[in-house]
Amino acid sequence: MLKRSGARYFVEVKEGPLVNRHRPSVDVLFRSTAKYAGANAIGIIMTGMGDDGAKGLLEMKESGAKTIAQDESSCVVFGMPKEAIKLNAANKILPLDKIASYMISIAH
Repeated sequence: MLKRSGARYFVEVKEGPLVNRHRPSVDVLFRSTAKYAGANAIGIIMTGMGDDGAKGLLEMKESGAKTIAQDESSCVVFGMPKEAIKLNAANKILPLDKIASYMISIAH
């Protein structure tokens, strides 16, 4: 989980319940990022199986974060990005080789 203490961010690892059949869960990370970092964050969901992270990425977008999903053609497994795209959780859908440069261009 992402946490905040004053102006500093830090990560806390907890032994919590399974979320979306996973521990650790991307949704837990993304939801805590939405809560503590909001518009100061950039969320990226990449190749993976299932839907873990899709709802959390949407929460990040709704909190003002910039969000990115990897496109289908560059994914090994399109499950996670596909579910995020279905929820309209991604501001941008990009191939793997364009994600880093786009992320740098929007960071401030």
